[in-house]
Amino acid sequence: MAKTTILENDNISLWFHSDSRIVHHQMHKFTSGNALREALLKGAELMEKHQATKWLSDDRLAGPVPQEDKDWNAVNWVPRVIKAGWKYWAVVLPEKTVAQMNLRRFQDEFAQKGVTVRTFTDPEAALAWLASV
Repeated sequence: MAKTTILENDNISLWFHSDSRIVHHQMHKFTSGNALREALLKGAELMEKHQATKWLSDDRLAGPVPQEDKDWNAVNWVPRVIKAGWKYWAVVLPEKTVAQMNLRRFQDEFAQKGVTVRTFTDPEAALAWLASV
């Protein structure tokens, strides 16, 4: 798979798989605020520009999402990616239980918006699933 690096820093990496049109991020540590928002916005731009409908979230090292980021996501990011045509979300679950609980709540919300969500413990399995749908 052709993978282009879009963003790379101490907090998060963001890639785009051009042949399968998958937006893919990997958390390197707990990330919130501007660092998180920058990656999400760049991912939304990729979805819009390339008509991508798939997103892989490798959140193994993610922490709980602060309320301020949840609110920002609900108002700024979610409507944008849904409008862009987001259909499939593969999530590699965080190691921390509290972060898993946050993510499961997000999964239910996105499923209600028409996004098919599957969880994984292995990023390669998640990528393979997205490439197959």
